[in-house]
This record gives sequence, structure tokens and C-alpha cells, in this order.
Amino acid sequence: MIIPTRIAIVGAGPGGLTLAQILTRHGVAVSVFERERGPLERPQGGTLDLHVDSGQLALQRAGLEDAFNRIARYEDQGSRLMDQHARLLFEAPNPDAGDRPEVDRTALRQILLEALPAGCVNWGVGISAIRPVEHARWTLHQGEISHGPFDLVVGADGAWSKIRPLLSPYVPQYSGLTFIEFGIDDVDRQHPHIARLVGRGKLEVEGGAKAIIVQRNANAHLRGYAIFRVPTNWAAAPRSVSALKAQFEGWHADILALFEAANETVLTRHIYALPVGHRWSHRQGLTLIGDAAHLMSPFGGEGVNAAMLDAAELAQHLLRTPDCSAAVQAYENHMFERVMPAARDSAEGAATQLSHDSLALSLAHLHHHLMPQ
Repeated sequence: MIIPTRIAIVGAGPGGLTLAQILTRHGVAVSVFERERGPLERPQGGTLDLHVDSGQLALQRAGLEDAFNRIARYEDQGSRLMDQHARLLFEAPNPDAGDRPEVDRTALRQILLEALPAGCVNWGVGISAIRPVEHARWTLHQGEISHGPFDLVVGADGAWSKIRPLLSPYVPQYSGLTFIEFGIDDVDRQHPHIARLVGRGKLEVEGGAKAIIVQRNANAHLRGYAIFRVPTNWAAAPRSVSALKAQFEGWHADILALFEAANETVLTRHIYALPVGHRWSHRQGLTLIGDAAHLMSPFGGEGVNAAMLDAAELAQHLLRTPDCSAAVQAYENHMFERVMPAARDSAEGAATQLSHDSLALSLAHLHHHLMPQ
């Protein structure tokens, strides 16, 4: 096995940590650089469903199948669809019968971190520049502090990657959709009526060119998103849950109860994506995985799964191919084609969200993907 002597991964999300774990498991020295000062500096987001042939496969290659099974919530795979009048239009018949169990992002990150050698992740390192040095190597710079040189730098640093501009001129474009995030704590004990409304998994409510998605997380927490098609500088953007509720005036009382039970703080999240078919010309010593390579809207649930599969496939090429540049190029050529269907579906999902027939499209999608054939 001949691979580069020094590999840097920028970003300690699921993709970057999966790549680090697979490589270190095979004796490869890897340095991960993360701008956050520690794993608990900020919430890592909501729940994920990991797919058998991508996210779960990557964890198997990382040797973390047992650890994943300890945190996977097979019982929370349900899906419900309602209109604004609280009429139930669809409900998955067996919430625990699927093969895409839910897992909280924080728990997934934790099992990856616990598996890595001490000192592998360098916390509090925000990369400000990447510079070429001799022999097609690269140095990473944090202000006046430099790290490297490295034979390969992998950008796993998300939507606004610092590595991407060295490979591609493209930047993420706003999809037109804005999510306003809210949360409900201790729902089973404090708000059993809302727990019943949401069910075991995800609730979607659509109507009046607006939508709400609520997902069950671990520890009886619900994470919700109110969805609007608005400009990024939307003047009426709610800054509290009370203002958010006002946006849904006239909706059924059972739906409005979600806001009445929610914590007062809300977060605004604009949804961006890279163009479908985004690719770049190979450049020795650099590559991208995950959102840095193919940022998609969340419709379809492919983002983290694609990132983790990127990591597994890149690691496999590096471990099997003597020439590092050839290994990376083989990974890139395959990845560009592999993510195309998911990126296309995600883009179509974002384009049709809140359209005049989005409720009918959502219902058809759920019947196609979740009902027994």
C-alpha cells in the first residue's frame, strides 16, 4: 500500500471524520482541521436518516457498525402528511419497518470522534489561506500560523468551502427557499398532544404557499422548520416564535399548537445549492467531498449520505492505488456521475416546493417511496 505521506482534511463534519477514520484504521496518518473550538461549541443540527448503500456502508468500512446500531432509531422512520386544515393525507404504515434509521447529528459525530486517535482533530483552526509549495504540495494557513506541507488536502468544509475556489469558480446559489427553525423540548411528557400529531418520525404540513416540517429527534425533542419562498432579505422574516405563528394565521389550531409549545428562539436558514452536474478539472494535491463538492437542498435526504459515501470511496481509491493523483482523479470522475441523480432530484424537489401543486406532488412522492409495492 503506497499513499501520500501527509493528508489534511479541512472540516470535521460527518464526511471529513468518516474519511479520517477509514484511513487511520488502515494505518494512515491524517490531520483534521476544524474551525470550531470543540465538538460541543454549537448544535450540530437535527436528525438524519442513513441509507444502507451510502451512510451505513461508510460506517461499516470505518468499523463503526456496532456503534451506529447503538444510536440508530429504527422506530422513528415514520412519515405523515397533512394539509393546513390538519387533514391527514398520508401516514407510513410501519414506522419501524424501513432500513433508513434516524440518528442525531451530534451522536453521529461523537461516535466518529471517539474512534479517532487522540490529536487527530485540530480544533479551533480556521483556515484563511491554502498555498502551493514545491512538489505539488500545499500548506494551510491560520493567519500567521502555517500547517504542512501536505501531499493531499481534502476540502470537507461544507457549503462555503475555502478549498473549493482553488478548483472551481462556482459558488452556491440561493434556491428561493428560507427555513425558519424552531424547537420543542420534552414533547412526550410536556406536550403529548403534539407528540401524537407528529408521530414517530416526520410530519409535513402544506398549504397556502407555505409549509412546516417537524422531525422527531432523540431525547423527546422536536425540531421544526417553517418554509417560505422569499428573497434572502425578506423584511418580514420572523425573529421569534410568536412572529412565526402569525405567519400561519387561519391554519388549524392543532397545527398552530406547534408554535405555542416551541421555544421562543428561532433561527433563519437560507437554502443554497451548487449547480446540478458541478465538477472541476483535476488539480494535483486537492479534492473535495460532501457539500464542498455537491451542495444540495435538503429535499431527498441525500446530503450527508453522499458525503459519507464520498469519504468511503476516496479512502478506498487512496488505499488501493499507488499513485495518489491517479487515485484522487478516479474518485472524482466516479463521484461526479454518482451524485448527478441525487442532485437532480434535490433540485427538482426545491423547485416544486410551495408550487401550486406541491401538496399533490408530496403525496405522490410519499406513496411512491414509502408504501409497500
